[in-house]
Amino acid sequence: MPTATAVELKPCPLYINGQPVISRGPKDIQRNPATGEAVAEIPRCTPEDISSAVEAAHRAFPSWSKTSVLQRCRVLFKYRQVLEEHADELIALMTEENGKTLEEARGSFQRGIECIEFACGAPTLMMGDTVDQVGTGVDGWSTRNPVGVCVGITPFNFPFMVPLWMFPMAIACGNTFILKPSDKVPRTSVRMVELAHDAGMPAGVLNLVHGAKSTVDSLLTDPRVKAVSFVGSSAVARYIYQTAANNGKRVQALGGAKNHSVVLPDAEMKSTVAAVMGSSFGCAGERCLATSVVVAVGEAGDKLVPELVCAADKLTVGAGCEQRSQMGPVISDESKKRILSYIELGQREGATLARDGRKDSV
Repeated sequence: MPTATAVELKPCPLYINGQPVISRGPKDIQRNPATGEAVAEIPRCTPEDISSAVEAAHRAFPSWSKTSVLQRCRVLFKYRQVLEEHADELIALMTEENGKTLEEARGSFQRGIECIEFACGAPTLMMGDTVDQVGTGVDGWSTRNPVGVCVGITPFNFPFMVPLWMFPMAIACGNTFILKPSDKVPRTSVRMVELAHDAGMPAGVLNLVHGAKSTVDSLLTDPRVKAVSFVGSSAVARYIYQTAANNGKRVQALGGAKNHSVVLPDAEMKSTVAAVMGSSFGCAGERCLATSVVVAVGEAGDKLVPELVCAADKLTVGAGCEQRSQMGPVISDESKKRILSYIELGQREGATLARDGRKDSV
């Protein structure tokens, strides 16, 4: 009988100065969260990789910042078209990497496209203001100018949408950009950067690196980087804000949320249950707007809990690529273990389970 051969994993490239680059740094294995199958090798970038990406963005900045905003936005208009042409491919890739259902991936794709459309309005958004005679014989005016090399550090839960919150607007305004996607979902970002260059993005304007804390630290402390945007956990957001600010950079750091839903006794129960289920279980609960606590006021709890149990019984859980699936897997085995630990902690502290999903088979 023929012996089984191991599947050769494809290394995930960086993108530096308009070209894909294979890092010589140590590799981690990316796995499909629905199956556990190894799908790619993800490098932890070397200091040389990161410095090269920053240098490429730094060198590209003078020319790109002097390019008219109309020409910059023409590239983004073309980019939007190219992404639409590859919509099915990108939606499938999001589903494979993150585990989200195809419906959720389609919604995420559309939100990302809308971010590019917004950035294409930069010629109007960048207009300054003038005030005649703000003082005797004095006129005042304001202008908007690019700051330089910008960095985006993005989370695993929206591998398409969140990067598009960041780099289209930064690039439209004349900045250059380095994207550092989550090491759990890097291939969607790589494909997005490839397609940006297919759309005519000049070399060095949009670059991509991989890695975790060491990569982030290198970017946060490099004096050539002028601004940082982050989305992720609150603990990491606090660290990134402090580190970037201490190194003289502009920084926005968006952390996690603790969302509560309050259900009053006169609530219309059918729509309320649908809203709670969508918020709590959509994207496997892995998003900032996920309801983590439901507060039922008075007699509302007597109606709400049985209805939620019934809705959970009907929820179809499975691989995101399956049309029947209404909820996909969480991102990793570590995440699953953490969620199970919360259930166990609640029970130890006296909580009563209305429905125990640990007994379900998928």
